[in-house]
Amino acid sequence: MPLPLFYFDGELTIGNNLPLNDDTARHIVQVLRMQVGEQLQLTNGKGYAAIATIAVADKKKCSVTVNEVVFHLPSTALHLCVAFTKNSSRNEWLLEKATELGVSSITPLLTTRSEREKFRYDRMKGILVSALLQSQQFHLPVLNEVMSLQSVLAQYKGAPQKMVAHCIAEIPVKPVAELLKPALETLVCIGPEGDFTTDEVNLCTDAGCLGISLGTQRLRTETAAMSVCAFFNLINNDPVI
Repeated sequence: MPLPLFYFDGELTIGNNLPLNDDTARHIVQVLRMQVGEQLQLTNGKGYAAIATIAVADKKKCSVTVNEVVFHLPSTALHLCVAFTKNSSRNEWLLEKATELGVSSITPLLTTRSEREKFRYDRMKGILVSALLQSQQFHLPVLNEVMSLQSVLAQYKGAPQKMVAHCIAEIPVKPVAELLKPALETLVCIGPEGDFTTDEVNLCTDAGCLGISLGTQRLRTETAAMSVCAFFNLINNDPVI
């Protein structure tokens, strides 16, 4: 049975004694009822995983000693840039599922038809951490501040594979399954509920983005984002694809 995995926001070094935060300590001691001498895993979300032994297990505090540290190489990078909706629960669902599917970064997009421009980043990071631990991963997605489409295209201009999903009939698209290739760092832009404007799509295509279709159904923003994330995860983790 694998050791339970917890998040530690700091450096993981062999021999160090690490005091865990209150929530983690409470879960270890009061929920799991773990004792001094038992082992667990820690990750800092930067690819590092440590096996540690509980040194102190009191009701109000818990500390561990790091025994072993391993670095896990990141998978192929997917940068998900999406115009979040005004519905917080749907946005939080998107954050959770994108993390489970292994995206490398998440950027809230500010577009002409964006519905939400302000976010509680502390809560958003908490959702990412929880999803990271649940899915037993070691790389926490980078959560960027709200960015304009122009800024996103500039920041990820070096990505060899760039795509924009849209429903504008006058601008050609191809199925995502036809265009998306494995083993390439990828930028995907997903628009708001009202879609990107024609000018925004042209901005993307001028920057090298390929227009993609996600099927004949009209998808909600978060569903469109998850469709791309799931397919990207599949073709990069299943050798038969």
